[in-house]
Amino acid sequence: MGYVADRWHKSRPAPDEAECGEHKGLVPSAAHGKGKRWQARYDDPFGKERTSMHRTKAEAEAEIVRQESAKQTGSWIDPKAGTVTVERYALETWLPAQSVIGRSAHEYRGVLERYLIPEWGPRQMRSIRPSEAGAWQQLLTTKYGLSGGYPNRVARHVRGVFRLAVTDRIIPVSPFDGIKAPTLVESPVDPPDIPEVRQIIAHAYKPLWAAMFEVAAQTGLRSGELRGMRVDKIDFLRRVYRVEEQLVYEKCKGMYLDGVKTGAGRRVLPLHQRTVDVLAAWVAEHPPPTAGKWAGLLWLMPSGEPVLKSTIDKALKNVCRRAGLRPRHMHELRHHYASVLIAGGENPKVVQKRLGHRDVMTTMRTYAHLFAEAEERTRSVLDAAWSEFPEASGRIPEPRAAGVRVVQVRR
Repeated sequence: MGYVADRWHKSRPAPDEAECGEHKGLVPSAAHGKGKRWQARYDDPFGKERTSMHRTKAEAEAEIVRQESAKQTGSWIDPKAGTVTVERYALETWLPAQSVIGRSAHEYRGVLERYLIPEWGPRQMRSIRPSEAGAWQQLLTTKYGLSGGYPNRVARHVRGVFRLAVTDRIIPVSPFDGIKAPTLVESPVDPPDIPEVRQIIAHAYKPLWAAMFEVAAQTGLRSGELRGMRVDKIDFLRRVYRVEEQLVYEKCKGMYLDGVKTGAGRRVLPLHQRTVDVLAAWVAEHPPPTAGKWAGLLWLMPSGEPVLKSTIDKALKNVCRRAGLRPRHMHELRHHYASVLIAGGENPKVVQKRLGHRDVMTTMRTYAHLFAEAEERTRSVLDAAWSEFPEASGRIPEPRAAGVRVVQVRR
């Protein structure tokens, strides 16, 4: 249990020391009349003594009761912890606590340095008010010009900083509590259909592009996953591909193979027979290197280097122009794959697994309109199939099949 100390007077004065002129029966200390008189002293949950200064003895006693109660309920927060600056906590505590690989950590740091630190960097964590949190989210669009899903993405990271601070007992409550996050805007995707994809493949001016575009459309692989395909991950007999790596580029490190971002991204992908044939033909005509940095890599430029993201994106736009089609980017071939699965009746959970989305809500946000269109087509099929069925006359006729006796059940 804590106790209250009188800073202005000695607790063990010498017998010959003079009495205080203001407070009868007490001996003044060197701090008499300086600052607040009463000091609350108590041990924190870790056994370290904590102190705080108060104007009256009653206030100091109340503070001890409050701190002891917080210790008992597990809600104790270090009063000095919230003095850490936003910049220091975000970069030195929150960022290392994120389970992300190198390039994602670089991306997260960029978000903090561009949008959070310029606004609140030197401020204490405990000083940020909810009104300021709401105003900061508005700045993402008014000051920084972000649009689409980016305001939500940036705000999600920053809100996470303060959420972790609450968990760490740095602040009692996040300033973003009760503040609605920016709306997550998902632009409806308009993927190319099968005839358009066939035209893209047919007009590819290099065998490399033709093969990569076809495999991308039939697997839904992300650009990095596609460009990082290795022959040892393909099971030609079982017709599956193990998605475990992707080709990435990081400033100062260049290109390298790295693991996929999430556990959901690590998946076993069923392959169509046509896809297996395309891959087998490519491996036969262009055997991957068996040694070196890019051993086993399927898609290589004539220089022996992997395909850059910008290179294949530019190639796809050139092919679209040659074919007289509107410009497309590689991610739209991934959308094409998803649209084929949805049109074929696959449920959202299956589509999520095939695409390697973190959760099914991501799939639904991106392709909700395609699922709605598939449902409407189902209704049209049913309407057409039953359009000539005779109108019901009072009751639904009971079905009878050969060898089946219908028994009426009394209720």
